[in-house]
Amino acid sequence: MLQITNLHASIDGQPILRGIDLSIKDGEVHSLMGPNGSGKSTLAKVLAGDEAYEVTDGSIVLNGHDLLEADPHERAAAGLFMAFQYPVEIPGVTMKYFLRTAINSIRKNRGQDELDAYEFLSLVKERANLVELDLDLLDRPVNGGFSGGEKKRAEIFQMAMLEPTACILDETDSGLDIDALKIVSDGVNKMRSPDRSFLLITHYQRLLSYIIPDVVHVLVDGRIIRTGDKQLAMDLEEHGYAWVEQENAVDA
Repeated sequence: MLQITNLHASIDGQPILRGIDLSIKDGEVHSLMGPNGSGKSTLAKVLAGDEAYEVTDGSIVLNGHDLLEADPHERAAAGLFMAFQYPVEIPGVTMKYFLRTAINSIRKNRGQDELDAYEFLSLVKERANLVELDLDLLDRPVNGGFSGGEKKRAEIFQMAMLEPTACILDETDSGLDIDALKIVSDGVNKMRSPDRSFLLITHYQRLLSYIIPDVVHVLVDGRIIRTGDKQLAMDLEEHGYAWVEQENAVDA
């Protein structure tokens, strides 16, 4: 379970998150929606351990692990994975080398045997099929010269290889055409399991037509102001965020 309690965070002294309470049980898919500047990507980066952000209050616990006391690599070993909105290129490091190093580092941390070359390549071929990833890309530098769609497929492929228990997808649908969106969504759906949870961060309902969430949250000005089911996402698609903000102002 991923448990976020009263989370406050700022950057350069500017408060961004103003008290996030969010509980995602094993097997659940939650979607986080909100207008630009509401704090969605900040939450993702804080979860991943981005040092640019200062956590001023609250806690983040994943399967009993206090993530705020852990470095990014320790969070990964605890089962956290983040797919970035804008995946970065890593010149000089091939996808194969990057992934084998990451997988074996996590397995070692968990007390498991490292994968040998044959085991690793067998897993690569199996998991690449999830997102129809061209195996030739694995011999290139990480995201080096990849198209937008290839970068997003590669992110989901990495997720499938690393087998995390909590997956944070920060606007994975950004920049994808319909075909790529379907392929990426299908890969995520194939990874859904009773012991794996997801937090999908998105602006648009279209992603949620392919990955059906259990719960939808609306984040505005660093706070979750509304929670519902997929119908809430459809209402936001039709009416925008203004009505939710107005209702929240009245309730407050």
